Amino acid sequence: MSDLVKRPADTYSPLYFLASLGAGGLAVTFFMYLMFWVPHPGRPVPTFEDLSAAFGSGGLPLQAAIVVAVVGIAGFAFLNVKSLIWNFAALSAFKKTDAYDALRNSNAETTLLAAPLASAMTVNAMFIVGLVFVPGLWSIIEYLFPMALIAFMALGIWALRTIGDFLGRVLTKGGVFDVTAHNSFAQLLPAFAISMVAVGLAAPAAMSTNALTVGIALVLSTFFGVAAILYTVVAAITAFNSMLHYGTAKEAGPTLMVIVPIMTVLGIMFLRQDHGLHTAFQAHSTAGETMVFLARLLTVQILFLLLGLLVLRRQGYFTDYVFGSKTSPGSYALVCPGVALSVMGHFFINKGLVDAGVIDKFGPAFWMLTALALAAQVAMIALVLRLNRQHFGKPRAAAAVPAE
Repeated sequence: MSDLVKRPADTYSPLYFLASLGAGGLAVTFFMYLMFWVPHPGRPVPTFEDLSAAFGSGGLPLQAAIVVAVVGIAGFAFLNVKSLIWNFAALSAFKKTDAYDALRNSNAETTLLAAPLASAMTVNAMFIVGLVFVPGLWSIIEYLFPMALIAFMALGIWALRTIGDFLGRVLTKGGVFDVTAHNSFAQLLPAFAISMVAVGLAAPAAMSTNALTVGIALVLSTFFGVAAILYTVVAAITAFNSMLHYGTAKEAGPTLMVIVPIMTVLGIMFLRQDHGLHTAFQAHSTAGETMVFLARLLTVQILFLLLGLLVLRRQGYFTDYVFGSKTSPGSYALVCPGVALSVMGHFFINKGLVDAGVIDKFGPAFWMLTALALAAQVAMIALVLRLNRQHFGKPRAAAAVPAE
């Protein structure tokens, strides 16, 4: 009878950190409005001062966009932090249970990487909040970059130690890794986590004017970025082999699209590195090269999105776990691809097509393509609200189905 008075979220899984991750990602989607629609001369990103100037001199559409962006950033950054705090409290209690010991000795041990992943997203989200809401922040930005590097390095070490615990166990003790349960891309979560660290470490490379800071950011972000790529390749190949043998695990079906956010995060990392190489070390790439690079990443994303949607539709995942009565914490993994596509869409349109001169900024083609990015954003907002009601709303009879 006790199960009848529990919310699905009361059956805890570390995958609930993805609820915090999704909210932080949505805050980033609103920042894209400001990044590409608000002029910010002399700075790689818009600040409070840029927003104030644009709001005072811009027309009604721009003013409306700024208001929507600011409210969206504030709301989803708050939800991001609130969910992160709840998760750490729930994880602390979870560690005292037998279920935690069982998790640490199963394939699902890698779900613990959702914690540093979400934490890294929160650091990124808080930086955006500072840019948007704190006057004069840019005047001390060079002093904040070393602190950011230390924070992301700490998260990176946490992630690597957690990965080391898992790999040390499964690679030294034969037979402890269940290959039959490797039939999804759930094991790509570690790669996602360290790629999020990598993009955070690359931020000073794109924004600092100090050659030493840029150089350190380039080297550290390269280390974690390459590590993420290697892990992605190995885990994806072995997982695909298992899926061909045993089919895709239904509860973990959304992980088939985890490649989409990994591509966006690593793509932004490479763009940040490219900017740092240009400003600090006179290494130049053309707008055309950037456009083709982003087009290649977008191609990979679309292919894996189509693959994931095909499998989820045939398995009836949305009918059961999104619109039906069943719940799974892994459903929050559905938010990441939509958010990542929205962000990548803005970058491809603005840093790719517009900068290369293929389309005019704010022209008809610009808004037609931007509408696709905005549609993905709106869909993910609706999905997050839906999942939050399912998992964190009033108690219901359906218990959560742990995802592996």
